[in-house]
Amino acid sequence: MIAMVQKQSGDIVASLATILFVWTILKDHFPSILNNYIKKHFHKLVRFVSPYIDITFHEQGETFSQNEAFSAIKSYLSTKASSWASSFKADFIKQSKSLILSVDDHEEVTDEFRGVKVWWVLENKQKHSKTQEKRYFKLSFLRRHRKFIAGSYIDHVINEGKALALKNRQKRMYSNTPCIDWNNWKIKWNCVYFDHPATFDTLAMESKKKEEIMNDLKKFSKAKEYYTKIGKAWKRGYLLYSPPGTGKSTMIAAMANFLNYDIYDLELTIVKNNRELRSLLNYTSSKSLIVIEDIDCSLNLTGQRHSKLDSESKSSEVTLSGLLNFIDGLSLQEN
Repeated sequence: MIAMVQKQSGDIVASLATILFVWTILKDHFPSILNNYIKKHFHKLVRFVSPYIDITFHEQGETFSQNEAFSAIKSYLSTKASSWASSFKADFIKQSKSLILSVDDHEEVTDEFRGVKVWWVLENKQKHSKTQEKRYFKLSFLRRHRKFIAGSYIDHVINEGKALALKNRQKRMYSNTPCIDWNNWKIKWNCVYFDHPATFDTLAMESKKKEEIMNDLKKFSKAKEYYTKIGKAWKRGYLLYSPPGTGKSTMIAAMANFLNYDIYDLELTIVKNNRELRSLLNYTSSKSLIVIEDIDCSLNLTGQRHSKLDSESKSSEVTLSGLLNFIDGLSLQEN
């Protein structure tokens, strides 16, 4: 029976290959509208007869925010890449003193779970310019395993990936300064590992005030369900106001170490407008500190219209109202 199925599949593939070859020769003789119509239905035919199904997991979600599933899959496949892939990306985790390998672009990784074999590939799709790269994982499997993959297997991958990410986690500091990554793609945030010695124990502050802040942070970090229940974004704001060199940055570092949160250093003066600001903030994780320095010097506090000369300049057009309105309605992801 298996041999018969394989033979039938081989015959179908051979027939499709013949059709594709003939079409490659003749397509220039058809009008563009007919060309697109035939191409569209040919791909539908290929998908219909193929014994495989593909599922894609995009790095960027529909709301232009970071896709939690993509990050979990990336962590999960780091444990599989060394067995199957031939091209890797390496990352050194300082705290655990270990080298973490992750799958490289266009590299296929095979996985097997409860006797079912699947194939993963990290792909990227470029639209118009390199600043619009769309990365995604493609999962391929036999059609007959559809129900099992959509349920048990994907749940297994996401849960294992989250656990691995937590185990290998090292705090990072992100900045939105312009940067091109190793693959020559423009990225929204560039980062370095955050390893600052500051703690509340070493912070120069009144003991009573220090304890009050620590209790407030601890209460907030455990209150996500409460914020959801009352219909508010899970966020907390602190205004640090003092002369330069009096410990504001040290306090931020102590807060990050206390909560085990990442830090996003947002430089507003290089953000073009409210739309770009929204895109940047959508790419932050929920368990993080977003630091905005000198906010009174970086924004148009009045929200008034600029003159024509101002509008033609390259200065930031982010407004305070735009920043506050977005933060108030910020939809945060669970990590």
